[in-house]
Amino acid sequence: MPNVFTYQFNTPSFKGNLSFDTGIFINGQFVDGSDATTIDVINPTNGKLVTSVSEATPKDVDAAVKAAQNAFDTVWGLNTPGSRRSILLNKLANLMEAHADEFAAIEALDNGKTFTWAKNADVAGSIDCIRYYAGWADKVVGQVQESVPAKLTYSRHEPIGVVGQIIPWNFPLLMMCWKIGPALATGNTIVLKPSEFTPLTAIRMCQLINEAGFPPGVVNVLTGYGNTVGNAISHHMGIDKVAFTGSTLVGRKILEASGKSNLKNVTLELGGKSPNIIFDDADVEQAVNWAAFGIFWNHGQTCCAGSRIFVQEGIYDEFLKRFTEKTRSLKVGDPFEPETFQGPQVSEIQFNRIMSYIQSGKEAGAKVEVGGERLGTEGYFIKPTIFTNTSPSMKIVQEEIFGPVGVVIKFKDEDDVIRQANDTVYGLAAAVFTQNINRAIKTAHRLKAGTAWVNCVNQLHSNVPFGGFKQSGIGRELGEYALHNYTNVKAVHINLDMKM
Repeated sequence: MPNVFTYQFNTPSFKGNLSFDTGIFINGQFVDGSDATTIDVINPTNGKLVTSVSEATPKDVDAAVKAAQNAFDTVWGLNTPGSRRSILLNKLANLMEAHADEFAAIEALDNGKTFTWAKNADVAGSIDCIRYYAGWADKVVGQVQESVPAKLTYSRHEPIGVVGQIIPWNFPLLMMCWKIGPALATGNTIVLKPSEFTPLTAIRMCQLINEAGFPPGVVNVLTGYGNTVGNAISHHMGIDKVAFTGSTLVGRKILEASGKSNLKNVTLELGGKSPNIIFDDADVEQAVNWAAFGIFWNHGQTCCAGSRIFVQEGIYDEFLKRFTEKTRSLKVGDPFEPETFQGPQVSEIQFNRIMSYIQSGKEAGAKVEVGGERLGTEGYFIKPTIFTNTSPSMKIVQEEIFGPVGVVIKFKDEDDVIRQANDTVYGLAAAVFTQNINRAIKTAHRLKAGTAWVNCVNQLHSNVPFGGFKQSGIGRELGEYALHNYTNVKAVHINLDMKM
């Protein structure tokens, strides 16, 4: 039998007891993995064990695909009308709302993000996403096309079938909902792998999926490692579509696996090295506040983080002074303390990776304006860090660090900053700060990025598409666009007079 996770919270933000199964979830039941092995879940604030969860294997992927296919063929897919799918998704959203504080507490414990941000951003956004796609479930329709008088021709948008979904550790609950929302709304069944670092909210969601009334096998969740479970999902001949959010390196492997197996439909939301452009005429105080939010929110563990901060030469000195002061004022510490802005990095692996980038910047000759060190001796805390005096070839300028590390770069004019901003293999997001609307729009249009924010940053909405150019991905999450990821378009031709 799978382990049961029991935990008593007694924090300034949340008090309560939690208890739920930590098995893998196949066909509506929690079970041990086929090898009866487990994965340790570590508290990033102190490096100590929180609990152990069942480890899935490729054999379990086979079992989950079988359950998902059976559900698709018998009780879901074309057998369940969109109106019914809408009801179930709305029930799930209502249950999530009833347990919002609990989900925020699990995210803070498991991931290290602050309880406040987890509740107001991750959990709130997750609920909104599920409700949004509940509204779409009975509105995924085709068209009647004009052809010839003796023929009726129309298109249908049909579910693909069994879809594999692989989500990251930086927004565990939110990324799960971004994936399952459009997939369920369009009638697909799911085999989902959460990150082995942060599996707890996905496991807890399985209980609510059962409680909401989804038929067994519609959603299956397998906690496991990328090189075993993720690899098996990517190559499985019974899975016709894979959606992945994570690193560009792993995204390449998934795309390669599609070509080597059954040419799966693949959508990828990958890395970024997003430019944040601040012109001379920007409101400096607001630009500083947004820049700090852009790079340090979620501990810098955000694919669209504004990690390259370009400041026009006329306000560079003033901006840097204020930005440094703002960065020093950010409280790093216990995720459950209400005033904490930044908690620990998610894992020791990620902590070491970020610290190696900081060391690389120092060795390459960049100047540390603030931070550049670990905080304390326990857990995976890193001081918010700002580098200046960089060159375009430095690793800290070109590579995604995925931590609270930003570089501030001076620029001369629009052509200069567009050239520098687009000098990257990535193209996920960008931001522009100016009070000149013409400049804002022209700059936003010239940037090679899937999202361009003006006088704001890291703003995401369920009805607005999100995704990248270049090596930042394929396809779009959210909005109506995400529905296209999970449907096949079928054309039907009906000859009305039966003649050749």
